[in-house]
Amino acid sequence: MKKKWQVQVSYALLLTAGLISFSPLFAQTSEKRAYYFTHLNGLLLLLFVLIFFVLAAVLYLKFKTREMIKMNRKLKQRNAGINFEKYVDDLNSKQIEMYLNYNKESNSTNAGSSGGTNALIKTIAVILLLSLNAGRLFAQETVPNKDSLLGETGIIITIALLLIPITAIIVFMIFRVLKLINKNRNRMNLDEAEKLAEYLSAPLDETARETLRHRKEALDFQLSHSELSGSLPPQDAKGLISSVSTDSALPVVEQKKRAVKRPNIDPELSRLVIWSIGCATFWLLFGTTVGEYLGIKFVAPDADHLSWLSFGRLRPVHTNAVFWGWASLGMLGLAYYIVPRVSNNKLASFKMGWYSLYLVNAAVLLGSVCLMAGINNGGGEYREYIWPVMLLFGIALILTLINFIKTIARRTTKEIYISNWYIVAALIFGLVISVVAYIPWWQDGLGETIIQGYYMHQGVGMWFMMMTLGLVYYYLPQQLNRPIYSYSLGILAYWTQILFYTLIGTHHFVFSSIPWWLQTVAIVGSVGMVIPVVAGSTNFIMTFKGGWHKISDSYTLPFYLVGIIFYFTGSLQGTAEAFRSTNLMWHFTDFTVAHSHLTMYGIISFFIWAGCYTVIPRLTGREAPQITVGAHFWFALIGLLFYTVPLMYGSTMKGLMWMEGKPFIETVVFSAPYWLWRAVGGSLMWLSHLFFAYNIYKMLSGRNIVDVKEAAFEKLARKTEDTI
Repeated sequence: MKKKWQVQVSYALLLTAGLISFSPLFAQTSEKRAYYFTHLNGLLLLLFVLIFFVLAAVLYLKFKTREMIKMNRKLKQRNAGINFEKYVDDLNSKQIEMYLNYNKESNSTNAGSSGGTNALIKTIAVILLLSLNAGRLFAQETVPNKDSLLGETGIIITIALLLIPITAIIVFMIFRVLKLINKNRNRMNLDEAEKLAEYLSAPLDETARETLRHRKEALDFQLSHSELSGSLPPQDAKGLISSVSTDSALPVVEQKKRAVKRPNIDPELSRLVIWSIGCATFWLLFGTTVGEYLGIKFVAPDADHLSWLSFGRLRPVHTNAVFWGWASLGMLGLAYYIVPRVSNNKLASFKMGWYSLYLVNAAVLLGSVCLMAGINNGGGEYREYIWPVMLLFGIALILTLINFIKTIARRTTKEIYISNWYIVAALIFGLVISVVAYIPWWQDGLGETIIQGYYMHQGVGMWFMMMTLGLVYYYLPQQLNRPIYSYSLGILAYWTQILFYTLIGTHHFVFSSIPWWLQTVAIVGSVGMVIPVVAGSTNFIMTFKGGWHKISDSYTLPFYLVGIIFYFTGSLQGTAEAFRSTNLMWHFTDFTVAHSHLTMYGIISFFIWAGCYTVIPRLTGREAPQITVGAHFWFALIGLLFYTVPLMYGSTMKGLMWMEGKPFIETVVFSAPYWLWRAVGGSLMWLSHLFFAYNIYKMLSGRNIVDVKEAAFEKLARKTEDTI
């Protein structure tokens, strides 16, 4: 077996090489640093980062290839002298029973590396020499010649573009090698299982049979759970027993209950749901990486000077990617699981489902490229995509709506479950707001402002919120294993949300030139939103009644609970923002940014994450490591609080300064520390998304390693069937 210290020393030296490569860059004077970041636009640094990771990937590939070669050698050297007794000693009760029965039937039938180390050292030496050479390059005493070939941005971009396919090929090779290693490992296990089956098929003497029989009895033994308490109820007049409290130290990671794989799930439906969630995860990483970069730009405005990376172009890329790519695809994927199940029928058309997935991905991809190139709608917030791009998204919604309505129409149940009410309504309103926002007939002058308010708020409240509430009405009772608290409260929240939320779009334009009565209607509608929010929150919280203890044993319920809390607080905060007095203070400040993240992230994203962790293990039979699920939860929650609380406080103070007549630039300087907290919180949130993507990967592509004992008994079972 390969010595572990060699791998560890290699990685340590590789890390040292990277630090040697980059440390001189940070050791430069301010004049030299300014040259590198201003004149080279950071592209030279990007080049060395790519080279560093390519070298790391090559080294990793080298180790894995050597591991595969050693495994092949082991496979060839295997012989009949394997210690099979260790497997017999570890048999469980069911396997012992199968073994004894098979052996009984069988008896009755019979009666009837030195060179590798040197190469490794040479590789590390080359990397160190390259790193030292790069250090000397950055450690020159004078500012580099601006006319040198490496100083040309075009040359650096060309080298970087060449490295991209090389890196992709190396990554592809790594995955191929890992796949081959897994295949070889399974082949070795199957070979060993074959020999174990031959060993187990040999006649068993009476002593060994009696030993196994006793072991089976020991394994099957179960406590009656009354050994200490007895069978009689305790007589506790003084309340000593009932008042006992036990305090136990919390472990680092508490073991949670595992999901139960549900039978009879259509494999085609599973593929559609999994691909939708997988694509949504990609757009979450892409969109929030852009958002992370924008947050950094608040504290480092001169990070780049490229037009495609300017704040004005990247900001809509961030918002639209997380809106239409992450949240929309995530919701649709989870909805595709719910609608057929609560209808007790098969999905009407899988082809429509796949077409919808393709169209949404195409819309987000084309829209992002157009926005970065400066091609946009030029309208309001969240509708920067040009109409041909948004048309693709609209067609996807039409196909999905037809698909769901057909599925519900063919249901074998009498009632339409409330989740389907919310999901279908969300699709209908998503189509309505898309049409209203992009037809230009009524969008001249103030009409465009009014339509913008309608589109923006209906997108959040009648598409995202309506859909996620429908998801929670199915997944939350399922996780708690108890029915929803009140169907009537759900219907009340449903109709009152449709009544009031469709009126509140213009509360973002209080004190503007739009009619005063329309502003008042929006404020009244915002106050009316208290009814569906309180009804829905009460319904969810009361569903927890009698099941609060399950939160400590679950890694999905905390996500639902946080989403419910933010649903209540974030939605009522929107009501508070609608009043004229608060609008005067908070409008045009970052308070709106904090509020939008509190709702879209704290409610929508947490509910979608909860749904993903709920449904994927039931489709694949694999669960994510609970420690990384916990890391995802806490980084996301703490990052959101770091992001929103400072922004809300700083924006309140900024609004008061404006009302006092303070100079605008003074309020900008005042906001700098809160923008720093915004960057810190955003970084934690972005880090949580990396954990989420890793968890999705573990749940979707976990490698199934052949279990030697199980494979051996499967072979014995087949032999028994052939004999019969």
